[in-house]
Amino acid sequence: MNLTKVVLLAAFSGLGGMVIGYFSHQLITLRRKTSAELKIKQLLLDAKSKAQKAVEDAGKKAEKILEDSKQESKSMLLQARKLEERTLQKEENVERRRGELEKEAQNIQENISLIKKKKKELDDMEDKKRVELERVSSLSESEAKSELFKSIEKKYQKDLLARIQKIELTGKDEMEKRARNILVSAIQRLASSTASEVTTTTVSIPSDDLKGKIIGKEGRNIRAMERAAGVEIVVDDTPGSIIVSAFDPIRRYVAKIALENLILDGRIQPARIEEMVERAKIEVDKLIKQKGESAAYDTGVIDVDPRLMSILGRLYFRTSYGQNVLQHSVEAAHIAGMIASELGADVSVAKKAALFHDIGKAMDHEVQGTHVEIGRRILQKFNADEKIIIAMQSHHEEYPYETIESIIVQVADAISSSRPGSRRDTLENYLKRLENLERIANSFSGVEKSYAIQAGREIRIFVTPEEVSDLEAKKLAHDIADKIEETLKYPGEIKVNVIRESRIIEYAR
Repeated sequence: MNLTKVVLLAAFSGLGGMVIGYFSHQLITLRRKTSAELKIKQLLLDAKSKAQKAVEDAGKKAEKILEDSKQESKSMLLQARKLEERTLQKEENVERRRGELEKEAQNIQENISLIKKKKKELDDMEDKKRVELERVSSLSESEAKSELFKSIEKKYQKDLLARIQKIELTGKDEMEKRARNILVSAIQRLASSTASEVTTTTVSIPSDDLKGKIIGKEGRNIRAMERAAGVEIVVDDTPGSIIVSAFDPIRRYVAKIALENLILDGRIQPARIEEMVERAKIEVDKLIKQKGESAAYDTGVIDVDPRLMSILGRLYFRTSYGQNVLQHSVEAAHIAGMIASELGADVSVAKKAALFHDIGKAMDHEVQGTHVEIGRRILQKFNADEKIIIAMQSHHEEYPYETIESIIVQVADAISSSRPGSRRDTLENYLKRLENLERIANSFSGVEKSYAIQAGREIRIFVTPEEVSDLEAKKLAHDIADKIEETLKYPGEIKVNVIRESRIIEYAR
């Protein structure tokens, strides 16, 4: 019985605990739900508050932007009105000035018409006066003028002649004085060295034992050098040196450098020789370009084709009567620039023409023709200014002087060539060369006299017109040229100029 009570009591206690737990759970859940709802409501209130504040801020900013826009629009409108007012004022001023100009033009036109009318009246009066004078004097206007001039000339003939002679003498003296001052100033300002230069063809060797190595077994080394460099190697009994012989000075210089490098290297064999020759060619090409650029820089010549610079640099290896042609060209360019500046001529054209006046000598052993003709073709090929070509082509009088720069270039060339020590040619050889030219020309029948000029580059032959006809004169020039070619040895060309002149003189007594 007690057990049953205990069981029942335990069952009721468990059931009551379950009921209490259920209601406790429901109460806790309700509390949590109430708390979440409260938080959500608080968040909604905060969001509404923030949104309201953002809307208010946005409204304030919009009002501020709108106010700024109104102020800016008002300012722009004010500026536009001011600009419009200024424009209207300018238009009014322009219209007023136009009216004034039209009025002035009308006044000028009226004055012109009045002047023309007065001029016509004066011309009519002059015509009437001239007609009346012609009627009274029985002479026309031209006849009266001629008579007046004759009368004055006859009366003052001696005075006029003396005055003209005085003017001629004074002008001639002044011109000669001015020319001397210009030339002396140019020569004095260019105080360059006048020592003559000759490209050496002698290669020094430290020992005569090297001559055998240079020749090589059965002459293989020397033949390889001659074939690669295009020169002739002369190994003679001269101690301590060998000679390089070639017509082309550049090939001669290439062989000289190659030989010197081979001697320093010590390995002299055909393959090594060809390698050294190629290296020497590259070195000489660089030297040629450097010399051309240096010459242009020294003379202040710019805007020149680089290929033309390389041709100009080749003149470094050319000599004329012992004078280095490149140095001569640079010196002539300086002198031409000084003279041109004194005379008011084109300094740039004079300098460039003087610098390139002998450029044909860089190619004259490779191309037919005089160095002047070759130089003209070279400058034309590289699109040089026509003024430069015209100025350089007359320095040996092969072409007429077309500009003052042509004369300046010839004068500069002559000054540079004739300075003491600039050229190495003995007076005896020079006179002998001229004498031989004149002797050959005088040996032909019909020749009256002959003159060798231009340092032996030209000979002018005067023939007797009664003995030599025009056709015979042409044949005579050809025969003399052939005889000169057969008899004499000379560089370049010699111009044979046969002159047949008829003069008829009568005296009126």
